[in-house]
Amino acid sequence: MNTVDTPGTTDRVLVIDDDPGIRRLLISALGFAGFEVDVAGELTEALEQIDRQPPDVIVLDVMLPSADGFEILQLLRSRAVDVPVLFLTARDAVEDRVRGLRLGGDDYVTKPFSVVEVGARLQALLRRARSGSSAPRGSTAVLR
Repeated sequence: MNTVDTPGTTDRVLVIDDDPGIRRLLISALGFAGFEVDVAGELTEALEQIDRQPPDVIVLDVMLPSADGFEILQLLRSRAVDVPVLFLTARDAVEDRVRGLRLGGDDYVTKPFSVVEVGARLQALLRRARSGSSAPRGSTAVLR
């Protein structure tokens, strides 16, 4: 199947990526899947979007001009922005993926990517966030 199931309610996604093509693609694909999509190309714009209309989930690139995605995530967490974050980035080294998850990211997808998969992952993150079934942030209980 090449579609993402439509969310039950309109969930708001904030895409933070400096590539206009990626932003347009995600606006179209995630919008078609039933998400409301806001976009930001850099940190200041992202913070304004979050203050104006808090998202239910964030898609975050790592390589941004104003601050890298890891720094942005740390800033968001320090400001008590505790929504699920999916990293979507070309940085595919294991060290980067582990760093993103250990800093409080909830998922990590590398570019190139499938928009269907990203939509499904966002739905899974929202489902877990609403059910309260995710492990505490920074928990390494499974990996000792």
